[in-house]
Amino acid sequence: MKAIEITKFGDPSVLKLTERPTPEPRPGEVLIKVAAAGVNRPDSLQRRGQHPPPPGASDIPGLDVAGQVIDLGEGVIEPRRGQHVCALLEGGGYAEYCTAHWGQCIPIPDGMDLTTAAAIPETYFTVWTNVFERGRLSADEILLVHGGASGIGTTAIQLAVARGARVFSTTGKQEKNFLCEQLGAEKSFNYRKIDFRKELLSYLGGARVNLILDIVGGSSFENNLSLLDREGRLVIIALLGGANSQIDLSLIMAKHLTVTGSRLRHRKPEEKRRIARALRKEVWPLLEAGKIKPIIQATYPLEEAHKAHSVMDSDGTMGKLVLLTDS
Repeated sequence: MKAIEITKFGDPSVLKLTERPTPEPRPGEVLIKVAAAGVNRPDSLQRRGQHPPPPGASDIPGLDVAGQVIDLGEGVIEPRRGQHVCALLEGGGYAEYCTAHWGQCIPIPDGMDLTTAAAIPETYFTVWTNVFERGRLSADEILLVHGGASGIGTTAIQLAVARGARVFSTTGKQEKNFLCEQLGAEKSFNYRKIDFRKELLSYLGGARVNLILDIVGGSSFENNLSLLDREGRLVIIALLGGANSQIDLSLIMAKHLTVTGSRLRHRKPEEKRRIARALRKEVWPLLEAGKIKPIIQATYPLEEAHKAHSVMDSDGTMGKLVLLTDS
């Protein structure tokens, strides 16, 4: 099969089209003929040598795909052979075929094409478990999303608004702010141009934020804590602004704050299977009704994975980038 491999750690040019043996599904896995594969920030980190795949996972990048199930490993009852699914992977998505744990495969939402469906798994699994499970966001609460125009951000904004929350976001470009507001954010702030903390607090007129979904980490930690209301929650899912911060811990105690975070890729299959069941129950009806949708900025042929990574590395993404095979 054709696949994209990381020939060495480095810039996007290290991504090269190659041929690999078609994988065989192990017990509990299915083999998928890939039609489309999502491009995600962890793929870029893996390319640089900063985010290795879990033991036993493919070294081929790619964490989410959509395609047709063509073979079943031992013990797999569902999905069925021939069924179209989208799937969350530990790796291997940038290829014509990949394997996936059966419990991380979900039937394509009714009325959705495979290209759009490929943009779902990594971002929707991440948002659901961090915003609604760990973050416990409820209707009428206030959510702040950093990186609002990213795949994660556009997903979080839409899902939170659809479930009755007030949403605000930050981005580094005005056109990204426009996208966030089109998707339902009440207000989006360009953190490069203004003091977004001051502007947000002024806009809220004395209210504060209940939940923050943060991809920045260390450099935004103090600001985040100051924005949170009593019993507020901070969920950290990436560290683009570094892993270290020096803060006054008494603020956490005084405001009864919860600071948490998680990584998706290294979670156990049974945890991901549970998230998949929740998505099918709580989120699939919203997708099928057209109330939310994956935002796809651009698609590229599989062999042009390096071009997609160049866009992602330049901070030029608005939604998701997707690779297409000839399947």
